[in-house]
This record gives sequence, structure tokens and C-alpha cells, in this order.
Amino acid sequence: MSAQRLFIAIDLPDQIAESLAKLDPHYRGLIFSSPQQIHLTLAFFAAVESPTADLLKEKLAVISFRAFFLPVLGLGTFSKKGVPHILWIGVGHAHPHLFQLYKRVNEAALACNLPIEERAWTPHFTIARARGISPALMNSFLKKYRDYDAGLIHVEEFHLYSSKLNSAGPIHTLELSVPCRG
Repeated sequence: MSAQRLFIAIDLPDQIAESLAKLDPHYRGLIFSSPQQIHLTLAFFAAVESPTADLLKEKLAVISFRAFFLPVLGLGTFSKKGVPHILWIGVGHAHPHLFQLYKRVNEAALACNLPIEERAWTPHFTIARARGISPALMNSFLKKYRDYDAGLIHVEEFHLYSSKLNSAGPIHTLELSVPCRG
């Protein structure tokens, strides 16, 4: 029995994900995600054994939340030692419904004895990974698109995915969808 990589996420509607992919300036070292891979991660687990994965599905399936709207706007980067590593689009500020859902997902994980992220959570959709792009070139791109507004999404469900890494990139498989109630 092997452990699975699992993550819990909110997906972007296809139209918005495709509009983000069109921002790709085709800079060397800036690798845009395919529209199908763009999501907002609520939790990630690197190695989950099958019995724990089944328990997690049970705990997630009973989470109750109401649908809510979320703006998708404002580009930024996460850096490692001052070098851009991740290009992301944010979700504005102070979304109590999103943070409540995040809290419930983490409570479900803790009930399964899964480790949760201890650093502050910065909700975002990763749209590209940077490998060797110059900070100046990235800053030029950000200056042009920093305030990019991709629109508003209606969050009506979240998903549990398994993820397998291969040379062409990760392959995500839907394991569970949890719809809103109310």
C-alpha cells in the first residue's frame, strides 16, 4: 500500500483560467500552468495512507458551507531569497466565508491526524512557476499586470484531488467533490 499526495482545492471556472493563461508573455524561465491545473489550495498532504485518505473523505464530505463570491485579482509573486519562484493571482482581502471553509478543512485534517500548515495562509491561485527568470523581467511583467482583475467567481464546491508527479508535470485525479449546502 503506497501513500498518496492529496490536496483540497477550489477550482477556477474554465473561462477565467483560460484568460489567465493568455497573460503568458512567453518569457524564458516563466512556465505558466495549464488552465486545468489552476486552483486555490486549501490544504496539501504529501503522503497519506489509504485508511487515512478514506477517513479524510468522510470528514470532508460532511463539511457544511454556503456558496460565496470571491474576486480573482491582483498579481504577485512568492520569492526564495529574493528570486521570484511562484506567480499568483490573489483573491482580494478579508473573505470570512473563504477563511471559514479553510478552517473547517483544517479541522477535518486534524481529526485524521494529518499535519496542517503552520505558517500564515495566503489564499491565491498559482498561475506560473519561475525558474531562472530575472527579477527585473518579472517586475516589468508585474508592473503591467499587478492590478489585473480576472472577475468574480461563485464558490459552490471544493474538491479533494490526488496528485501524481511525472516528468510532464503533475497529474491530478478528482477523488471527492463537496457541494455547498444552503
